[in-house]
Amino acid sequence: MREASTGLLVELDPESNVTDLLLEQHANDPVHALYSRKGPGGWTDVPVQHFLDQVTALAKGLIAGGLTPGDTVAVMSATRYEWTVVDFAIWFAGGVTVPVYETSSASQVEWILHDSGARRVFVEDQAKAALVQGVLDASTVLGDRLVAVVRMENDGAAPNLASLAAAGTGVTDAELERHRSAASLADVASLVYTSGTTGRPKGCEITHANFALVAKNIVLFLPEILMQPRSRTLMFLPLAHVLARAVQVICLSAGATVGHTASAKELLEDLASFKPTFLLVVPRIFEKVYAGAAQKAAAAGKGRVFTAAAAAAVDYSRALDAASRGDGKGPGRILRIRHGLFERLFYPRLREAFGGQLRYTVSGASPLSSSDAHFFRGAGIPVLEGYGLTETTAPCTANTPARTKVGTVGIPVPGTTIRVADDGEILVKGIGVFKGYHANEAANAEAFVDGFFRTGDLGSLDEDGFLTITGRKKDLLVTAGGKNVAPGPLEEKIREHQLVGQAVVIGDGRPFVSALINLDPEGLHNWCTARKVPVMTPAEAAADGMVRASIQGAIDEANLLVSKAESIRSFVILDADFTVESGHLTPSLKLKRAAVVRDYEEHINRIYG
Repeated sequence: MREASTGLLVELDPESNVTDLLLEQHANDPVHALYSRKGPGGWTDVPVQHFLDQVTALAKGLIAGGLTPGDTVAVMSATRYEWTVVDFAIWFAGGVTVPVYETSSASQVEWILHDSGARRVFVEDQAKAALVQGVLDASTVLGDRLVAVVRMENDGAAPNLASLAAAGTGVTDAELERHRSAASLADVASLVYTSGTTGRPKGCEITHANFALVAKNIVLFLPEILMQPRSRTLMFLPLAHVLARAVQVICLSAGATVGHTASAKELLEDLASFKPTFLLVVPRIFEKVYAGAAQKAAAAGKGRVFTAAAAAAVDYSRALDAASRGDGKGPGRILRIRHGLFERLFYPRLREAFGGQLRYTVSGASPLSSSDAHFFRGAGIPVLEGYGLTETTAPCTANTPARTKVGTVGIPVPGTTIRVADDGEILVKGIGVFKGYHANEAANAEAFVDGFFRTGDLGSLDEDGFLTITGRKKDLLVTAGGKNVAPGPLEEKIREHQLVGQAVVIGDGRPFVSALINLDPEGLHNWCTARKVPVMTPAEAAADGMVRASIQGAIDEANLLVSKAESIRSFVILDADFTVESGHLTPSLKLKRAAVVRDYEEHINRIYG
């Protein structure tokens, strides 16, 4: 199959915009808990009325400060409740939100502020305010264009959210409504900058239609998740990422309660107390939970039990998959007995790590290994993998509770068509596809063909319209012998190993394929503990024969996926980690392949020396 589509489920008034979703919730039930905030005494619900009051007060403050419809306003903060209030306040004032990752460097901040033309910026705290002020003071291109830096934390120093709201008390409701209703579905709601894996970030013009139509249609597309009584989710992904933001608008449209947490250290604690019914995650979270469960089992002398339980979960899920495809009858009697045993002994404790009320998880942002998906599904935590990009307002395909194929990223979401070009590139047309790149006609000319957005990803569609991602077009390696190699599947398989943090497959223009491996510190600690050997540092482990042999086993398994010409012949274990701070990962934890190849050129040359 070369093309698959899903019809639109609901349309909207062309003159409406994303703020109408909030007004609709207010009209339906002003006391319903749209959000929940964590405090010293636990979680406190925020009714629609209270949220709307905060939003309109800030919007009036922005209008009093001179914001006119269409003005861009930047937001630089970790994920928190105030981020959401500010976002809707900007929209109610008629503005355009420009998210900036909290981890952004001064040069990145300068570029985004310059390119977007933002005249105001909201920051989380004094530290972020100082960073932005430093950019303003040192910049030769920004000048005095920014007129306000507003802090979200009320530390007593103005301007902050409280002082901004106070400044707007003289703005009438009629003036607020004029600003709120100025934008239509066709107008830009947000400039979301790409994570810059291949160069300078580009500003994606996401319209009100993109956010609102995606939200309305996804709610009807996933009713088992979003339309259930007391649906709630904990948002911990960065709201500067379009995926987290789109899901937050979807939740508002559905009336699902959203909590926020920005601290990875507090995530498990917050999951336990908040008790979400569904969760948006990235694959790394699954890997961490799996590794933590394995380590606890090993420390308690139950490593073999964990291994058996994991195998039973994976086998059970695979049997369900086979039955859904018509290739089998489902789990057999012996497998049902094995699975039932661990359902009593092990799986409930794993589910408790997510709060005990979790019905579904949605995985996005990067590929999820099929073994992880089968493990969690078999343990009672169904994983629905989806696919999307900044340019598609995140979700353009997704598995659903009723239609799931593990290993795929699902079917097109409503109002979307997926086409696979002759060279394997995935093309997208639909309600989520952005308006274009801001002030970048050259990029726009390259981005579209026949009305479809060119994703740069490679994939295939099966006979049922399920999409499978096979690699990244620009990442495709061509060896000196002319063999095309997609590094993604090999890297994904290697990353399943407990010891591996990241794997980077290389070989472009080289005589054979090789890999750079770095170690996961937590996985290394657990690996050493389980084998009763002294805990090693990454540098010590990189030179250790047992560690190397274990990594070789992971590479041997990955090589089973490809032909001999595509297989990894050699590898180097690095004693350094790839992080956002090191410049090797984007804020959304995507690998910056070019940066890794550049910075580790010496190691690569050693492989081929």
